[in-house]
Amino acid sequence: MPEPEHSAPILEVQDLGIHFGGLHAVRDVTASLPAGQITAIIGPNGAGKSTFFNLISGFYQPTSGRIRFEGEDITRLKTHQVVARGIARTFQTTTIYKELSVLEGVMIGHRVRTRAGLFDALLRTGRERHDEAGSRLGAMRALERVGLAPQAGRPAGALTQEGQKRVGIAMALASDPALLLLDEPAAGMNPEETVNLMSLIRELVTGGLTVALVEHKMSLVMGLADQILVLHHGQKIAQGTPAEVSRDPAVIEAYLGGHAHGGQMGQRTEGGAHA
Repeated sequence: MPEPEHSAPILEVQDLGIHFGGLHAVRDVTASLPAGQITAIIGPNGAGKSTFFNLISGFYQPTSGRIRFEGEDITRLKTHQVVARGIARTFQTTTIYKELSVLEGVMIGHRVRTRAGLFDALLRTGRERHDEAGSRLGAMRALERVGLAPQAGRPAGALTQEGQKRVGIAMALASDPALLLLDEPAAGMNPEETVNLMSLIRELVTGGLTVALVEHKMSLVMGLADQILVLHHGQKIAQGTPAEVSRDPAVIEAYLGGHAHGGQMGQRTEGGAHA
């Protein structure tokens, strides 16, 4: 595994910020994500983690700052344009089409790479047929990467929680991203499923992908991440290896009060909300 400090960044943000009325959800964040590695974004509830993801993926337009991906300024691009550039994401709640087959659902994730429009679809033009075949092939490749190719014909809703999480990841992979953003991928999963997910994420990175994830399960974060970016009240307070971050005084202070220290950083308090 390459040392984090020697890896060139695939994504850089400079003075990134967004406010909603008088609330600064993210403020003046300058950070980078090393290519070919796993970066975990952590922080107490309300730290701005999911908002940070929404800015990178084009769901929100920043109030200030810049976002560069593979050297290109993508700050003002819309979501579908960001996906087309090579950034895909999953969400806290598994978003799949449970009534469709696993293959059909993942094919939807590939359509962003196709050129056929509504006219082509209505008339079943040659372009539409060509793109549909390409989407089917791309979806099967994505399913193979997550270990679900044998389940391609099953209804997605019939899979286990872990299986449905893998379908969601496959939908993102079908767009052929260079950077995959995973928003709480282990939410709702038991310890065995979490271990399986960790193995899958590591396999994807070994295969050439860069991953950034927001996660509350610190056993996953500390066992998987190459780098950790810590947000608190929308601001970056630390970034480094798991060992460096775990002993950073600012990080320890951020988790005191409402969060137990000693390996439990980032766990929700009773009734706590997602960040």
